[in-house]
Amino acid sequence: MVNPAIKRRYIQSFSILSLLLSAMLTLADSHAIEKHFSSGNNKVLLVELFTSEGCSSCPPAEKWMNSLKDDPRLWNQFVPVAFHVDYWDYIGWKDPYATSDNSIRQRKYKQQGNLRTVYTPGMMLDGKEWRSWHYKRHVPPSGESVGNLDVTVKGDDISATFQPVADLPTDWELNVAILGFQLRSNVSAGENSGRRLNQEFVVLAHKTMTSSNGKWKIKLPNVKKEYAQHTGLAVWVNKKGLQTPVQATGGWLSE
Repeated sequence: MVNPAIKRRYIQSFSILSLLLSAMLTLADSHAIEKHFSSGNNKVLLVELFTSEGCSSCPPAEKWMNSLKDDPRLWNQFVPVAFHVDYWDYIGWKDPYATSDNSIRQRKYKQQGNLRTVYTPGMMLDGKEWRSWHYKRHVPPSGESVGNLDVTVKGDDISATFQPVADLPTDWELNVAILGFQLRSNVSAGENSGRRLNQEFVVLAHKTMTSSNGKWKIKLPNVKKEYAQHTGLAVWVNKKGLQTPVQATGGWLSE
């Protein structure tokens, strides 16, 4: 005969194990939930901010970009992304989100004639230098019809297709960026020493893939767990060799 006390402990342990397994399965299912983002044929503008936590003139630009989070046209008419550059790291504060690839992206805009000089805060609208951003309350609409960018995310897998309005014989490059939200930095050195910076739309990881037929299968970029609590996805296409965005889409991954 089984001791009643042992039997109760066994039942309790089994119940706890069942709850844990149920929670794990629920979590696994949530990661596998399919998300769908589509631009439609009308052009969705990519708004790019090149910034740095080591730049004292950048917080106003970041504050302006942060305000786009509450704009009802977000994701449908424009997609904001903040690329943190590393060329100010030497002056006393190493930006945790800065990469050399982000700096190279900005320099490439200059090389291709889209930007007069490399600086921060540097705002780009639709791949063109946009110095008047601080006078604007809203991102201006495009009104151009370019074709549909359709993106499906399931787990870590992304399927994307771009169908341009004009059937152009060109190779397309797909860009996928994981964006971080509600990021806070207490800066203790450099030009922003003593400031607490609140940042949204921060590019945490960015990868590209080329296609000759406008179709892609690609994995989500990896990001550090501590940055992945509140994330979004930005996806855009450009002609191979030309960095200027042609179409964009995006949305929330986790909130």
